[in-house]
Amino acid sequence: MLTRAIAKTIVLETSNRLNRNINIMNEQGVIIASGNMERIDQIHEGALEVIKSKAPLSISSDEEGKWRGAQPGLNLPISFQNQVVGVIGITGNPEEMGDVGGLVKMATELMIKQEFIARQLEWKQRTKEMIVEELLKPVPSYEQIERGLELLDTKLPTPFTIVIIHMSERSIPNQTIVERIENLFNDNYALVGFINVNRLFIGLCGVDEYNVKKLIKRISLEMHHLSLPFRMGISNPFSTLEGFSQSYDDCELAFEISDSNKKIVFFEDVEPQAILYQINENVAERFKNRVINKTLSKYSDTLSFLFKNNLNIQQTSEDMYIHRNTLIYRINKIKQDTGYDPREFKDALTLQMAIWIHQRSNTKE
Repeated sequence: MLTRAIAKTIVLETSNRLNRNINIMNEQGVIIASGNMERIDQIHEGALEVIKSKAPLSISSDEEGKWRGAQPGLNLPISFQNQVVGVIGITGNPEEMGDVGGLVKMATELMIKQEFIARQLEWKQRTKEMIVEELLKPVPSYEQIERGLELLDTKLPTPFTIVIIHMSERSIPNQTIVERIENLFNDNYALVGFINVNRLFIGLCGVDEYNVKKLIKRISLEMHHLSLPFRMGISNPFSTLEGFSQSYDDCELAFEISDSNKKIVFFEDVEPQAILYQINENVAERFKNRVINKTLSKYSDTLSFLFKNNLNIQQTSEDMYIHRNTLIYRINKIKQDTGYDPREFKDALTLQMAIWIHQRSNTKE
């Protein structure tokens, strides 16, 4: 646990403040960091005595030759989880140090503990991201997923819901964002991790539909608190590990076919349109070409507003900033020139499908 990197940091942070040379020795008594570079990699027999006795060792100038590699000073055991993991040595007259040794020892042990916690978090996060990466493969290794879950000592309760957050720009470290999001879930379990530079994956596990929507509001609020511009795609709930890959694709498709200004997109809200994006392209184009003519091309925006407002004439005219009579004229013109009446369910469905397929064609171009 006591690495050369940690030891070097301890020496740099304490030597200047104390105006004394600091040595850090590992469990074998080897000096792994020192303010005196010439002493690095030397054996410090005083440290070996501290490791053996688990007690401080004070070396006066009269005792300097008693322990090879040691100079006058105070040597203290560095403990972590009830084990001596190294020794810290402060060069100088032990009688002049007072409480300095105890303070340096406490600071050193705190830094080691913090580093251990950070590494544990990093290890757990890497394991979670490995599981996510595997789940999103078309053919996942369920053995590898199970091994990862065992390492984390957890299960994935059903139902599952995938949330994908796309961030266009950010200056906050990945781990900070992950921790802030994970803190929102309380008793609910979620796999959270970045799948690329700008995409955060959240796999909600064991959360029903009602609570999913509550969590989405909390996630959205947290993203606003972090001042992160984002779009969020949410899959339909599913109940098997095999569903992760398809549900992720559903979120991606939801981003593609929805209004780019819409911050939160539930796949269920765009599912009818999404189905058209997944049917045979030749079949779709043949249907579109049969339905759409010059009149429909001209009034496609009018129809989009009309369908968006559930055929409500008043609301559509207000959204389009046109007179109600102008809208009615356009609807009658569409019926006259195409034979499709947008006010009739069957005809409206036909027109809506044709418009969605037309939008798909434009997207691919």
